[in-house]
Amino acid sequence: MNAYFLKENDLGPFVGRLLAVTKLIGPVAKKTKFVFAELHAASDLRLDYDCTILPPKKVFFPPQQPLITFSGTKATSCIAPVDQVLFGVHPYDIKGIDILDNLFRAGNPDQNYLANRDHTTIVGSSIQRVAPRAFWASVGTEMTPQGHDAFITRIAGGYVFETRTNKGEALVQHGQFVEATAGQRDAASTENEGVGRECPEKLTHSSAEIATKVRAAFGNEELWKKLAADCLSCGTCNIVCPTCYCFDVQDTWNLDQVSGVRSRTWDGCLLPGFAEVSLGGGQTENFREHPYERYRHRVMRKTTYLNEKIGGPACVGCGRCGLSCLADIADPVHIVDTIMEA
Repeated sequence: MNAYFLKENDLGPFVGRLLAVTKLIGPVAKKTKFVFAELHAASDLRLDYDCTILPPKKVFFPPQQPLITFSGTKATSCIAPVDQVLFGVHPYDIKGIDILDNLFRAGNPDQNYLANRDHTTIVGSSIQRVAPRAFWASVGTEMTPQGHDAFITRIAGGYVFETRTNKGEALVQHGQFVEATAGQRDAASTENEGVGRECPEKLTHSSAEIATKVRAAFGNEELWKKLAADCLSCGTCNIVCPTCYCFDVQDTWNLDQVSGVRSRTWDGCLLPGFAEVSLGGGQTENFREHPYERYRHRVMRKTTYLNEKIGGPACVGCGRCGLSCLADIADPVHIVDTIMEA
């Protein structure tokens, strides 16, 4: 819509005014790492972060989310969204949100996700520091970030603030913004285009080539066993992924055995019990019993299975899985390169 300029010293007051009128969530420091959390002071905001431990999907899709409370035959929804601003989301995480928006809106829309999502104004941010395992510049390049209301880019002397929607435009009233000059807009564009060259990892094949080769490798069990040989089945790669959306639903009963709460929690296909189903009579069947089968499923989901539905791979190149994997075998670049060379 419009492009504005905010002097560097005016960012803090702008954030402070937002804090006075709305709930504000953004990247904050947690020891040597960063997390998305509710801000309590403008000084908490760290736009110089490289990558957060967990993706911002947790704002709309919490790790544990109450769905309903019940008593006897009566149930009450726990949906209670509040207006909020999610500030400072990197482009790859915006793409992750786009993917979840697509998946949670399809078929029977998930109102537990959408209620929180639709009450949130998202402000994207330029990447000032690139994460150690990032490869977002070379994955899913056919998909561009869409689901944000404004975007802030640091340039010399301040920030260019570009609005995308009316929700983004409404934020401008809280800051000392002036119309951005053509030179400032060009500087922001140059900054965002150039930072991709700093990614330490890179995929060298197109999404279509990768999808075709990975799918064709499905039956190569020796390859998958080799790739997954050190897998601990801990599920960390699922938990930190911005596009994983599987969950488990459980009822927790109160002592009266009449009332309780139904909640959902994040689940992951690398966990041993993920694909286990009941056969009745106390018997179960696990149709992905071995670690390599679960490992293969994750890779297929990220590179192949969802491509047609979402318009590209279900991986945004954030590098969180590679950074978090205890066995250091989850990095998609290594996996894809091994398969492409096989």
